[in-house]
Amino acid sequence: QFTLDRIPRSREVRQSWTSSVVTTLYSILYSLPLTYKLKPDLVLCNGPGTCVPVCISALLLGLLGIKRAIIVYVESICRVETLSLSGKILYYFSDYFIVQWPDLKEKYPKSVYLGRIV
Repeated sequence: QFTLDRIPRSREVRQSWTSSVVTTLYSILYSLPLTYKLKPDLVLCNGPGTCVPVCISALLLGLLGIKRAIIVYVESICRVETLSLSGKILYYFSDYFIVQWPDLKEKYPKSVYLGRIV
């Protein structure tokens, strides 16, 4: 079983880094009641910045002892040599960090390389 819910974007295209802090915080606050209501066992996400607030919300639920969710992040197949901004953030917080290129596995030892899975 799964659900689809919308949350506000954490960052618009060409939005400044300073103003994106405010919109990201808003997205996190918007995500908290949703993750509290759903209490997911697993958060599986990829690429877009919108996944960061959801993962942070799920992480907070675990830290508060409410419900620990396993966070799995799949880096975009387009990221051959470097991580996306979402990847750079979630590399440290995800339980499983999946890359689709062997060079990224070498640069980021915590990552898991499964080949191209898209």
